[in-house]
Amino acid sequence: MLDPQLLEILACPDDKGPLYYLDDEGMLYNPRLQRRYDVRDDIPIMLIDEATAVGDDEHGRIMGRVEAESIHPTFQP
Repeated sequence: MLDPQLLEILACPDDKGPLYYLDDEGMLYNPRLQRRYDVRDDIPIMLIDEATAVGDDEHGRIMGRVEAESIHPTFQP
């Protein structure tokens, strides 16, 4: 689990927008770019080159979880 204070300042390194943290899946997700950033050993890997592009089906699944579980973004723009 990432430190809540760290989560408050995490932003996508590409578009500088907020992310959604899915702890049990070990990722931070940017829905605007449909890109996931892995979290390994409680360390977010915030490198654009290491991010994974997410297809439309996976995007829908992730956003469904975000809505169903009321997952808040890392910050409000």
